[in-house]
Amino acid sequence: MATDPPKVLIIGSGIAGLSAAIHFGEFSDVTVLTKVAADEGNTRYAQGGIASVWSKEDSFEEHKKDTFEAGAGLCRKSAVDLCIQDGPERIRELISWGVEFTRDPQSPDEYALHREGGHHQRRILHAHDFTGLAIEEALIKKVRTHPRIRILENRMAIDLIMEGKLDPKPNTRELGRCLGAYVLNTQSNSISPLAADLTVIAGGGAGKVYLYTSNPDVATGDGIAMAHRAGARVANLEFMQFHPTCLYHPAAKNFLITEALRGEGAVLRNLNHHDFMKDHHEMGSLAPRYVVSQAIDLEMKRTGAPHVWLDLTSMEEARFKNHFPQVHAMCEKFGIHPPKDFIPVVPAAHYLCGGILVDDWAQSSVPGLLAIGESACTGLHGANRLASNSLLEAVVYSKRAAVRAQETLTSHQLPKAPRSLPAWEFGRAVDMEEQIDIVATWREIRTLMWNYVGIVRSDRRLNRARERLALLRHEINEDYWKFKVNRDLIELRNLLTVSELIVECAIRRKESRGLHLNVDYPGQIADEAHDTII
Repeated sequence: MATDPPKVLIIGSGIAGLSAAIHFGEFSDVTVLTKVAADEGNTRYAQGGIASVWSKEDSFEEHKKDTFEAGAGLCRKSAVDLCIQDGPERIRELISWGVEFTRDPQSPDEYALHREGGHHQRRILHAHDFTGLAIEEALIKKVRTHPRIRILENRMAIDLIMEGKLDPKPNTRELGRCLGAYVLNTQSNSISPLAADLTVIAGGGAGKVYLYTSNPDVATGDGIAMAHRAGARVANLEFMQFHPTCLYHPAAKNFLITEALRGEGAVLRNLNHHDFMKDHHEMGSLAPRYVVSQAIDLEMKRTGAPHVWLDLTSMEEARFKNHFPQVHAMCEKFGIHPPKDFIPVVPAAHYLCGGILVDDWAQSSVPGLLAIGESACTGLHGANRLASNSLLEAVVYSKRAAVRAQETLTSHQLPKAPRSLPAWEFGRAVDMEEQIDIVATWREIRTLMWNYVGIVRSDRRLNRARERLALLRHEINEDYWKFKVNRDLIELRNLLTVSELIVECAIRRKESRGLHLNVDYPGQIADEAHDTII
């Protein structure tokens, strides 16, 4: 009689979730959940590329040095070592899966390498300026033809199913092992349990916590919020990276202007055309991302300007069109004609460096629950992510998660989870008749976070945010138990949870380090060089 193969549930369909699905599919049956279409997520919008040591002029040590420097003293050494050293092999794997990185026009046998802020060498592989889309399309094509992987689109995990809630032990609050998740079909509004021996959260980040963000609408921190409710440790959520250059135009929605432009010579200027970055860092416009974002924010506050300029006039027009076709097309759409015209840009919430705390094999503090990608806090990024290290981290930890999981499952260190789980209980919940409260509360949270927990913070603003979010928690929880859940209500609940976690982490850090700038604690403190863990 055939043995029942291990069952793995992956929540999220970005580069982390899809590459993990391919690896897990070698020894288990895999289900990938995605809230909307499988190709919608932060990966799709990653323009810059993926960082890895690729040229003879570069070295592992130099890449590590740049990563540690950007991380402002909080990078976990083991995470930096394994990501950078495993990087080239994972890149070759992506290429074997069909990802076509841009070739060097001068040497077609070689790949073109970009340089971005914080990097001292050219080590960014890219597919023109839509690298994320190229990777996403190749992975989806491979996953869709895999016999042991199924993708369930328009499915949203509501909460993780915990052993301790199904079979509570007396005199303990331990939730025990993760057994899968309750899943909402957003088209039929039906809810069903999905059992799994291992659950992998790859749900991306939480940029929609903020009013201005480069992230798509799906980035509401669902995985982090679910893991927190399940008892998992989360860490370093105060470190939200703000991308320094999003297109500033009333009709443009969250369009990134890739940092690779600055690597090719573009310069940031204020409205008086002064190269203000020279006043803030020796690398000028090529300074690490958090330095650039903070400098732009300070410059805008100092002058009252609504934006700053990105000056590309040093670049030939043909080179700009050829190397950055997506940026060129978007600018032309809005009547901006670089490199002749300056591009108006502003910072926007972009990447969360903290998340579900995991070890070097992607295991969270909850048995049976793994986390990869932007949902996870691996220690690679520390207090600030070096540009283009995120896609690298995703593919490295996806592989490592599968390697350790195969050992764990095949050796029966983790017994199989029950295949039958209790149905979702609606209780006395009724259908929600109108959405106005959700819309209003959503905007209130995002505006509050932008004004009080943004690029520059203070104790007064953080405490005010905490007090107001506590009031909103009461209102949201009341609606959650009163009404039948739908996607909007689930996302609002998760958005509130992650907002509170960000604020709590920010209040606990009594210094300014990396992405966390608090005017009441203007410098780094040696005793604060540790993770903020909740």
